[in-house]
Formats: sequence, C-alpha cells, structure tokens
Amino acid sequence: MKKILITYYSRTATTKKVAEILAEKLGADIEEIKDTVDRKGAKGYLISGRDATLRKLTVLEKSEKNLQDYDLAIIGTPIWSWNMSVPVRTYLHDHKGEFPEVAFFCTMGGSGDERAFREMGEIIGKQPVATLTLKTVEVVKNLAGERIDEFVGELN
Repeated sequence: MKKILITYYSRTATTKKVAEILAEKLGADIEEIKDTVDRKGAKGYLISGRDATLRKLTVLEKSEKNLQDYDLAIIGTPIWSWNMSVPVRTYLHDHKGEFPEVAFFCTMGGSGDERAFREMGEIIGKQPVATLTLKTVEVVKNLAGERIDEFVGELN
C-alpha cells in the first residue's frame, strides 16, 4: 500500500475540506501549508488575487512532513485569479526535487484549473498521475462525493 501525503493550502477552508475527505478515504497523512502573510477578509482576497496573477512567492512556515518519506504527494490549492495560490506556488518551489509521484486537486469559483495544474507540473518537473477540479459550490453543498471517489479510484 502506498504511503500518501496530502499537502494543501486553504484561505477559506474549502480546499481544507476536500483535503480532509481525501485523507480519510485514502488513509493518508495530511499537512496544511501555512503562509506567514495574513490573507483573511476582503483585503486578503484582493492581495491574494494580485499576488497570484503576478506569480509572486511568499514565506511559509516550515513543513513538518518530509516528502521523501512518501510514495505519493497530493497537492491541493484554491484557484486565485485563474492561478494556483501563492502559498502552493512557494511550496512547490521550496521542495522542487523532493517530490515522489504526484497528484493535484483544486477548488475554484470559475476557471483556471488547467493552467494551474500545468504550471504545478512544470515547477516540480513531474506530471500528475491524476487531477481533481471541484467548484466551490460543489464542496460547500456536499455535491462532490462522486467526483472525489473517482479521483481516489484513479490513485489506487
């Protein structure tokens, strides 16, 4: 059985909810990416969108989990202004060369998943074995179960 780590960033807890569901279904370890920048509220929303568009990096708190202890890393990000979140971009840059096999998931209001997944793979030099895209409304209204199960099936 594969040893799996789910690493995610979540500004509003939507991506966190998906990460926790996946961790339970896969028996995976889970780690939240923690940004040192306060991204809460309306101001945080605007700053986050701007920083994502500009493909900025940030300063993260130190990770507790070692990617090299795992067979599969599942990385989760919200989509901000049609891009991966700044904390996830930073995490990928910080750990380039350490990733085992990878899979990606994202939550979003509109679009941007394809570009985000492409850039995520480019940053770490690995293509995902599977991807999952969920609209925020699907997660909030608990309508994503079937799609999450399909993603889990692709990983087993």
